[in-house]
Amino acid sequence: MLVLFDIDGTILKSQHAGVQAMLDAFHQLHPDRRFSFDGIDIAGRLDTLIYGEMADRHGVPADAESHEVFRHTYSGHLERRLAERNTVVCLDGVAELVQRLAKEPGVELGLLTGNYPATGRLKVKHAGLDPDLFKVNAFAMDGVTRRDLPPVALQRYQQRHGSPLDPARAIIIGDTPKDVDCALHNGCRVLGVATGEFTAEQLLACGAHHVVDKLSPVEPVLEWLLTHREARR
Repeated sequence: MLVLFDIDGTILKSQHAGVQAMLDAFHQLHPDRRFSFDGIDIAGRLDTLIYGEMADRHGVPADAESHEVFRHTYSGHLERRLAERNTVVCLDGVAELVQRLAKEPGVELGLLTGNYPATGRLKVKHAGLDPDLFKVNAFAMDGVTRRDLPPVALQRYQQRHGSPLDPARAIIIGDTPKDVDCALHNGCRVLGVATGEFTAEQLLACGAHHVVDKLSPVEPVLEWLLTHREARR
């Protein structure tokens, strides 16, 4: 079984450090312009798409080289912001759930997130978790939309273990309708957690197989996850 965690709003909250660090990067690279995220949808979206939309709106280059420079600059600003202020809050139950799942036979952990690889790992680390516990990951650079990410994670699982995994044995844990959508689109199960901007009712309405208000207490969450260790349709 593969359990794939979203990061922002699911594992942690960074008190908008990511958004502020992105603005820092844009301002450093283009000091003659004013940047704002007003009107740009962020929740559940890939950082690549957010960058492209910001670049288009503010008239700055969006080619691959410019994007790479932005990624590097953003990563530096995020690390600084996370180090200067203890902004990252690991959400209730997450650390215990991750540790317990990591010890379960037949369970692999991963990240499925709109973050870039470096910045996603930075956030997880500052939440007090070891990023290396998450062995099979899919990040923003791995697809055009979030729907592209589960197949990437499943392919990496196969490369790691030498055999394919039934998508029904992959569970995505996330806090947005986009997490639910990408799971259902690819035949994966999804656990919605109402710790972000969306309510339990909204996540259920999107089709989440199960929804909790938060990942604590851990026992019932763990029990639900482990009932799907073997695929059942």
